[in-house]
Order: sequence, then C-alpha cells, then structure tokens
Amino acid sequence: MFVRSLSLGVAAAALMVGGASAADLIIPTTPQPIYQAAGFDWEGLYAGARIGGQFVGTSAPGFANQINNTTYGVVGAAVGVNFIPVDPILVGVEVTGDYLWGNNVTSSSEFFANLRVGAVVTDAALVYAIGGVGVSSTNNTSTGVFQLGGGVEFAVTDAVTVRGELVGQGNLNNNGGDFFKAAKATVGVFYHF
Repeated sequence: MFVRSLSLGVAAAALMVGGASAADLIIPTTPQPIYQAAGFDWEGLYAGARIGGQFVGTSAPGFANQINNTTYGVVGAAVGVNFIPVDPILVGVEVTGDYLWGNNVTSSSEFFANLRVGAVVTDAALVYAIGGVGVSSTNNTSTGVFQLGGGVEFAVTDAVTVRGELVGQGNLNNNGGDFFKAAKATVGVFYHF
C-alpha cells in the first residue's frame, strides 16, 4: 500500500510540475516588420494644369504665324500616362493644350502630342526629356510645329506633383532660319490617379 501511495504522490507531483512549466514555455516568434512607406508611384494616369510664358524670337520666317520678338502668357492643361519598364527609367505619353495671349496681340492656341523619357532620381523627384509634334493656330491659320526640351517634377503628396518645364519650339516646315524659333517655360500642378 505504501508503494501505491508513493506512486500516486509522484504521479500527482509530476502532473503539477508539468503544468507549471507549460505556463513558462517560451515560443519563438518572428518579429513583425516595421512598415516603410513606398516611394511615390510615378506609374499610371495623370492630369494637371499649368501656367507660364512663351517668347517668340526674331528669326525669319517667324514661328507659327505669331509676331516676332513677342512674349505671350500661357495657360493650359496636360493629360498623360507613365510607365517604368526598368527602374529608374520612366517612359510616358502626354497630350497638352495651351492658350496663349499677349498685349495688343492676337491670341493663339497650341496642341501637342509628346513623348517623355526620364529617370526617377529619388522617390519624390523625376528628371525628364520631352519631345513632341503638334499644331499652333493663330488668326484661323494652323501651322505644324515641334518642341524639344526637358523638365523636373517633384512629388508633394502621395498623389500630387509640381513640375517645371522648358522647351524650344520650331516649325515643321522650317524654310530656313533658326531651328528653334520660340521658347516656352511652364510651371504646373498634376494629380496622379
């Protein structure tokens, strides 16, 4: 009987010790990663508005039926789409429309289809080159034109960017004279969808 009591006592003690050590068991876990916000997403559709100025030079023949040696105000809009085929290279297609006006000068309008190629320098900064062809209309006369230039764009929120751009412009039917007959500088705000 003593052996049986001793066996039951040892079994009860073993069960109590096992329960106590189960509560102190340390289970290794993997730590949760710290959330790091991704950089600005340059890919996708965007639209925006811009303002600036255009200076028409003194080269003969003039630029797109506009008055030589004249500065125009510019207000316009742009819609485009960007792709990043290989990081950090950005490729995009953009359509722009601008209204030009000046003192005692007939207003005109310009529409361009552009290609953009750039590099995402930092998560929030893009440097790019732009080139396109289009049409400039002044006094009910349209002229085929081109533009080449570049710009820089900065992300200010997770969907809004600010852009500065400078392009040289010329006539498609150059007919002699300077290659670039006008220069346009714009600053714009864009929303990325």
